[in-house]
Amino acid sequence: VQLQASGGGLVQAGGSLRLSCAASASIGTINAWEWYRQTPGKQRELVATVTSGHSTNYADSVKGRFTISRDNAKNTGYLQMNSLKPEDTGVYYCAADYIRSHEGTYTAGRAWGQGTQVTISS
Repeated sequence: VQLQASGGGLVQAGGSLRLSCAASASIGTINAWEWYRQTPGKQRELVATVTSGHSTNYADSVKGRFTISRDNAKNTGYLQMNSLKPEDTGVYYCAADYIRSHEGTYTAGRAWGQGTQVTISS
């Protein structure tokens, strides 16, 4: 099971970025997508979650600025980031909680993307 994250980069404060995370076809059914970020000296922080029913949840620090979404047909999760601030700088990781079946046996797990760097200049 592989996740491929993309879309990071360097933008000025106030700008926007859209992160994407594509899952391999073998992943099965994705119940929830999450985006995390890691900043120097801090623990990895959960930024946003979207469930299979498209319910969303956000960290207080990004509410009103970030939007998480998913495209089930493409097995892809997205994080639209607007009004970016220097404190949004970090490595962003996507994660997918999945379940798949094989010959009557179900396997559940979490897959992680490789991380994509987001840098916001002031």
